[in-house]
Amino acid sequence: MTTNARLRSLVELADTGSVRGAAERLFVTESAISSALSTLSAEVGVSLVDRHGRGVRLTPAGLRYTEYARQILGLHEEAVLAARGEAEPEQGVIRFAAVTTAGELMIPAMLASFQEEHPNVVCQVHVAPRTAVWPMLTCHEVDVVVAGRPPTDLNHVRVRARSPNTLVVVGKPSRADGFDPSQATWLLRESGSGTRATMAVVLEELEIAPRQMVLGSHGAVVAAAVAGVGITLVSRQAVRRELDAGDLVELPVPGTPLSRPWHIVTQSPCTGPTELLIKHLATHRELGWEQVG
Repeated sequence: MTTNARLRSLVELADTGSVRGAAERLFVTESAISSALSTLSAEVGVSLVDRHGRGVRLTPAGLRYTEYARQILGLHEEAVLAARGEAEPEQGVIRFAAVTTAGELMIPAMLASFQEEHPNVVCQVHVAPRTAVWPMLTCHEVDVVVAGRPPTDLNHVRVRARSPNTLVVVGKPSRADGFDPSQATWLLRESGSGTRATMAVVLEELEIAPRQMVLGSHGAVVAAAVAGVGITLVSRQAVRRELDAGDLVELPVPGTPLSRPWHIVTQSPCTGPTELLIKHLATHRELGWEQVG
């Protein structure tokens, strides 16, 4: 019988790229991982891994099976949490995933307010690029995603609330005089960032190809803009302090500002503790969320 431990061994091998990495993640021996993978291959009836140099790699069948393994593991964990949450929602768990900017801007106040009224609900938060958070929801690895607009091909999920978010181009005040977006250095977020993808669209629509610098995180991009390294597209909320202090100014770029609301998206149906969160947001409008549906 296939066990969660064997499926987890396969998923960790896929994520780390090695038996050693999987063993370290799971705190077991390398031989235990190898044995689990061998048994799993025998149960499935096809080879899931093969030798590659001194290590192993997933076969095409293994790659395909891993997609299902993630969903099986995620759905099983969700089922356990749903059952426990149904019995005692105030003692349950909520698994969050948030894109980086939402993780910095929206999650802290939300969690502080929610846990003040529901102190025994355990909240687990993963912050990652948008290209990572939506697959986590698809694979049932999280209960709630806080991000921009969800992909149109997601199944069995619900948009539960929205919050306004405006993207603006900002730079050091000295850049405002005679500003020309084609002559500036544009500061980019990490690969997979939704803001970075939106910036690419803005530049394409302007039909310009300015200098670009990748800095890899929201904090680094804002700090570089304040220092005068370049300009960037960013959430107005995220730089409110810098704008108010005069360290940054909004720069006139055709097509901006852009409205890109935050969304709270949950599994459908969702767990009891997750419903507590949605009800909390509905009764605490000062947090800035408006219910959907």
